[in-house]
Amino acid sequence: MAATSGQGHPLPYDTYREAVARETLRFAATVENADLASAVPDCPGWTLADLTRHVGSLQRWFAALLTQRVQEPPRSRDVELGLPGDEREWPGWVAAGEPAVAAVLRDTDPEAPMWVWGEDRRAAFWARRMLFETLVHRVDAEHAVGGRAGAEADIEPALAADGVDEFLVNLPHAGLFAPGVTKLRGDGETLAFVSTDTGEEWRVRLDPDGFRPVPREDAEATTAVRAPAAGLLLLLYGRRSYQEPGYEVSGPTAVLDNWFAHTAF
Repeated sequence: MAATSGQGHPLPYDTYREAVARETLRFAATVENADLASAVPDCPGWTLADLTRHVGSLQRWFAALLTQRVQEPPRSRDVELGLPGDEREWPGWVAAGEPAVAAVLRDTDPEAPMWVWGEDRRAAFWARRMLFETLVHRVDAEHAVGGRAGAEADIEPALAADGVDEFLVNLPHAGLFAPGVTKLRGDGETLAFVSTDTGEEWRVRLDPDGFRPVPREDAEATTAVRAPAAGLLLLLYGRRSYQEPGYEVSGPTAVLDNWFAHTAF
């Protein structure tokens, strides 16, 4: 599904493949010399060790799904992790897994039909999903060690805009692991997310029977949030608040409060 601005998404498959490698190595470098017992502010209850294990484990699981070209929902997430017993070696373990992930992505036909939990029923879904899972957690790690946060995070605008699109397109399908999404309702309000640096805009209508992305011309926005694409991406992922500097909101904020009360995961 294209962004409601009419601009093209998803991006070329090689863009995801290359960006996954870059973000993986950047994540590993961020946590390499950090205190892994440190709290991760953007992931309440998690330490950097928890975050590092999560990133490395999830990448290996995604790679297993792609290797097997799974056609049915998997019954287990168990895969061979090769996780070192010493947590201090976990950053290197994440980096060491990157060549295998890169090889799987390189050898995968992005058009191959596969089981996915989201909108796009092709193998390309998992490359795109892996990128934004890794990218957002890279920002989490940088924030935890005192680096960039919020709209100042170093995220290429084109990638950030694609991440906004990926989030909004797949959100209606996320009830399997985010049950609050299934309760997101409204009375016909339309919420707009406007990227001030890429010029793209996404609109979502909240109806009594659920919500769905809609074309820009379908309805006037009840409430709009304007920010650079990176800021919108981190806002949607719950890493930032629309009340922080860098976000311009017009219209009733109750629409936003309803949205974020049901979309956290």
